[in-house]
Amino acid sequence: MRTTAPKRVVPRLRRLLLALISFALAGTATACATGDDRPRVVVTTNILGDVTREVVGDEAEVTVLMKPNADPHSFGLSAVQAAELERADLVVYNGLGLEENVLRHVEAARESGTPALEVGRAVDPLVFRAPADGGPEAGAGQPDPHFWTDPDRMRTAAGLIADRVVEHVDGVDEKTIRARADRYDGRLADLATWMERSFARIPEQRRALVTNHHVFGYLAERFGFRTVGAVVPSGTTLASPSSSDLRSLTGAMREAGVRTVFADSSRPSRLAEVLRTELGGRVRVVALYSESLTERDGGAGTYLRMMRANTTALTDGLTGD
Repeated sequence: MRTTAPKRVVPRLRRLLLALISFALAGTATACATGDDRPRVVVTTNILGDVTREVVGDEAEVTVLMKPNADPHSFGLSAVQAAELERADLVVYNGLGLEENVLRHVEAARESGTPALEVGRAVDPLVFRAPADGGPEAGAGQPDPHFWTDPDRMRTAAGLIADRVVEHVDGVDEKTIRARADRYDGRLADLATWMERSFARIPEQRRALVTNHHVFGYLAERFGFRTVGAVVPSGTTLASPSSSDLRSLTGAMREAGVRTVFADSSRPSRLAEVLRTELGGRVRVVALYSESLTERDGGAGTYLRMMRANTTALTDGLTGD
């Protein structure tokens, strides 16, 4: 009896070992077939993700963590997504406090040795300014992360992404990356020129912006707008307005003669609607794509489409009666 047990065990062990080898080989073959062996660039926000894909093309796998129509201030990561950051050849993120629930994961990946590019800090960021009336302003003096509303800064960003991909991502073709970056830079330059021509239709006295939160500071500086205020006096959607904030804003709107509020399309204009009551129902609320792209077939499936849609909405909103 003692000699028969090993005879049964050995064939079973052999079959198990062969099954494990076959599984491993199948997994390797699948990875090669699907291109999973390509170098990987992981991007936090979908706006920067679109730009990165334009620059990288098929030279590397580009993974975007933020889903369409999400809020960059509040979206989080799964454990699988957090692990993807540390496995990346390069991480591209907005920074300046924008991805509030993700930055700790980015920092962990950086500490583990993963190269990371904080785009916002490298494009000459503005700072949030205190309001002219001397009222409270959450984050005054802190860097403004919403640089993408200025297409010229996005041109700088695209060039930086190309530089870092060439530097840190093995296996990409530098000439291809540079050529793609140059072509995209031309499209961004065309966008800036088109925006200038469009905004030229807006009379100087009407170039005043009120938004649901402070997100268009870069656009205002680049194209000659003035920011009257925001429903949420902060650079983040996670803050909430107080009754005194609303009173201060409605007073500033009356003084400036502003009757149009621009609210983010991915969030209902609930806060902006409050102003209609405060100002006697004579406020117009216009939706903009301010912090997130939509699905590809939506109104802002790419950065270029988003900026053109916003330019049209701003121009129509400020020139209409």
